[in-house]
Order: sequence, then C-alpha cells, then structure tokens
Amino acid sequence: MQDKPVALVTGANQGIGFQIAKDLVRHGFTVLVGSRNFERGETAAREIGPDAIALQLDITDKNSIEAAAERIRKEFGRLDVLINNAAISNTTKLPGMSLEEYANRTRPSNVSLDEVRAVWETNVFGALAVYQAMLPLLREAPAARIVNVSSGVGSLTRTSDPTYAYRSHFSPVYPASKTALNAITLAMAIELESTGIKVNAVSPGFTRTNLNGYEGVETVEEGAQEAVRMALLGPDGPTGTFTHATLGVLPW
Repeated sequence: MQDKPVALVTGANQGIGFQIAKDLVRHGFTVLVGSRNFERGETAAREIGPDAIALQLDITDKNSIEAAAERIRKEFGRLDVLINNAAISNTTKLPGMSLEEYANRTRPSNVSLDEVRAVWETNVFGALAVYQAMLPLLREAPAARIVNVSSGVGSLTRTSDPTYAYRSHFSPVYPASKTALNAITLAMAIELESTGIKVNAVSPGFTRTNLNGYEGVETVEEGAQEAVRMALLGPDGPTGTFTHATLGVLPW
C-alpha cells in the first residue's frame, strides 16, 4: 500500500474527467484514469504525467468493473476518492443536430425507450455499479470521498420554475438520468453518513465538451472545479449536497 492518496476518475480520458484527473494529480494524488478504451486511457495518462495511471473501465460492463476493483486492491490496497464522472448524453443525436432539435425528438411522447435505457445504463446504473464495487476499497481509506458528477438540468426544483432557461430541454433521457443520479447520491450519503465517507453531487455547469457537441459556454477547467473541491473536503465538510462552483448549493 502506498502513502499517496489514490483517486479513481471514471471517463477520464477526455473532457471534464481528464481535467479533474489533472487537477487531482496537482493536489498530490495518484490518479487512476478510468477509460472504456484502454489505449485512450493510456494516452491521457501519459499527457497528465507519471502520477496518472490508465485503468480499463467500462462502467456498463460488470466484468470490467470487477477487474478494475481487483487491480486497485492488488496494486494500492485502498481507494481514497471516487469520482463518478463517466456519462453519455445520447446515442441517437446526429452530427450537426442542435441540442434544441434533439430535445424535440426526445419528448416523453416520442422518445425512444431504447435511447432512455442506453443513457440511464451509463449515467445511473453504471455509477451505482461502480459505487458498489469500489465501496470496500473506499472503506479501507482513512477519509474517503465520493463525488458524483451530475448536472444542473437534473434539478426538479429549477426545472419546475417556468423562468428556468433550460426548462424546455428537460426530457426522460439525459436530464432525468441526472435527476436519478442525484437521488442515488442522496441514498449513498444516507447509507454512509455514520462512516465518515462523504458523498456529494456536483454540477460542472454547461461546459464545452464532447458530451454536448462542444456547445457549452464554460471551460473544462471551470467545469472541474467543484468536483475537485468536493474530493478534497476536510472532516467538517458536508455530505449529501448538490453544488456548483459559483452558484453554490443547488436545489434538488
């Protein structure tokens, strides 16, 4: 077992996950760069530096998750931070299709149930599966932290406000998957509140990444800030919260 704290960031070969991994390395972590494609993970890890290690991890594949957990146990003996970042926004959005056009194709009345299942398989069930597999390793750490990367569009309170800018984009696909992730985050926090393991959800904001076809308005550096902050929480930090770097606490 090594002395440096160990963090796992899922979906870390690009976008916000990649930036979170870079930032955690700067804070003294050994960071496991979770990537469905191992070669892309290796490329990302090399770019980040020697304290980043590629880890093949497909969060929709039970065998891949179990193999990743076993590797972490053998090589590190514990896990200090889990960042559930891996997510997809869609599987059917065509090249050149705007977010508005996609939103119109995914109303409750016309959305493909296969599309809903595919996105939820990653964003909801995948995050829960990784949590279950990594929890024994997190329990071995002195002060483990779990951060689930959610989205402000998953807030039911904000979406129910007729003046909310992204209200018209709410659908059973990506937005509702983040609502479900928020609920699971709260369930995790309640389960672990007597252990000292803190579990929080964060919104990175509308960040320019492949997830939204680079239509976002914030940088990945800005998008990673809150996840990193919550990963570094001290013993007096909160658990069971939903926050954004500049907006503060968000309503569920």
